[in-house]
Amino acid sequence: MLRTLEIRDMLLIDRLELMFQPGLNVLTGETGAGKSILLDSLGFVLGWRGRAELVRQGAAQGEVVAVFDLPADHAARAVLLDAGLPADDELILRRINTADGRKTAWVNDRRTSGDVLRAISDTLVELHGQHDDRGLLDPRGHRAILDSFGGHGPLQDATRAAWTARARAARELASAEADLAAIRSEEDFLRHAVAELDRLSPEPGEEATLDVARRRMQGGARIRDDLARALALLGPEAAETALADAMRWLDGVAGQADGQLDAAIAALGRAFNELSDAQAGVERALDALDVDPHALERCEERLFAIRALARKHGVAADDLSALADDLRGRLAALDAGTGHIAALKRAAVEADAAYRAAAAALTGARRTAALHLDTAVAGELAPLKMERARFTTGVGAADPGPDGVDAVEFTVATNPGAPPGPLGKIASGGELSRFMLALKVCLSGTKAGRTMIFDEIDRGVGGATADAVGRRLAALAVSGQVLVVTHSPQVAALGGHHWRVEKRVEGEATLSTVVPLDMAARVDEIARMVAGDRITDEARGAARALLDAARTAA
Repeated sequence: MLRTLEIRDMLLIDRLELMFQPGLNVLTGETGAGKSILLDSLGFVLGWRGRAELVRQGAAQGEVVAVFDLPADHAARAVLLDAGLPADDELILRRINTADGRKTAWVNDRRTSGDVLRAISDTLVELHGQHDDRGLLDPRGHRAILDSFGGHGPLQDATRAAWTARARAARELASAEADLAAIRSEEDFLRHAVAELDRLSPEPGEEATLDVARRRMQGGARIRDDLARALALLGPEAAETALADAMRWLDGVAGQADGQLDAAIAALGRAFNELSDAQAGVERALDALDVDPHALERCEERLFAIRALARKHGVAADDLSALADDLRGRLAALDAGTGHIAALKRAAVEADAAYRAAAAALTGARRTAALHLDTAVAGELAPLKMERARFTTGVGAADPGPDGVDAVEFTVATNPGAPPGPLGKIASGGELSRFMLALKVCLSGTKAGRTMIFDEIDRGVGGATADAVGRRLAALAVSGQVLVVTHSPQVAALGGHHWRVEKRVEGEATLSTVVPLDMAARVDEIARMVAGDRITDEARGAARALLDAARTAA
């Protein structure tokens, strides 16, 4: 229950504190006095999205505080627990709005987000505005009303989940079929490319290895030619023969030289030995360079083949092995594609069956709820002076979607024997208001513990019908709290607590305030509602009669 509402510097309100009570609380006042400002301020502290500019002109910030009594079993406690907020018997919501548009909210003195605030407020207050009947005129909203009445949340969740799974299975199947079709279109290329890559079987890094070997072999051929020429000059046909002849000639005359050639002959011996060592070293170098004459050719052929294949596929030579793995994988997918597609088709069929089962369960629940709603609304229409009207909830077929396969539409017949038709074509403005009230009362049965606010629900009705509307609101308030903004004296007279919204001018500022009314003031206010600005004794008498009738009914 909403116990206290404090408003500071919001729109036309500078300071205001209202103490609400259980039962039927009535707010009246002239048009433009500021009744909507109260609802805007309450909506602001509850986190509802509404007017952007709320701060009173000249003020630095506006502030609204709402205090609620919270029974032990109230649904708000679960929301508070999930949000990590303290839950006591008293719930205090506070929200400020600075002049530059920044908004800050607290719940029991803990900072919180607008989303959490709205989740909490959904369990606290339900607002039924004077334009709610527009929702009744649009069949697109009828299904949501029926689901709310029937409490179909779990079935709706199951249907939406099944729809999502069905859509996902269909997407996966379509994607796999498209991929398989694309692979099949290039099957000949894939098989040829894989065979070509398998024949060559290139390895990462092989190109660099072959290039080094090729350069080494090319360089070795040039060195070998030079070594061969050098060895020829060192061999028996050149230096070795000349050196041997010189030693032989010197040895022949050494005995006649009295030892003068001994040193020269010794040096030649040493030179002969060094020449032999040099010859052996060159021979060993030639042997080391003695390779397969076709090795260079084979090396170049493989190196050029790898490079040509890399150019053909537009990849680096080192990536040919990875390319081969990828192409093999695509071929494997092609070969396994038929089985995979079959499995995906089975999954899509199963997902579709699961969705249809969930949607069928929701349809059944909706048809059952439609019968209950029609009965409940009929029971509410009688006290509202529409006992001969008929309200019917039709559940028909619609295209499958996340909310099932049903189209829901409310039709009415306001006169016996008249064919039913859409609300907007059959019902008058006053009838629409009463149909809406009947629906709201039926829907409120599943939302215990909420403060219900009706903003000019009596629009378009008067006399006995307005009295019937007021009595239904009073009956609804017996077990809870109802706030009504009204221009109807019949409804105002039935209120257990009455406030008048007034507008006053102070200096150059226009301000709104709310005044609690005692019995004498209530008589004058209801008389104003009956007669207008000029209150007569007859109007006061009519007001007293309405109040006496309300007390008698209570």
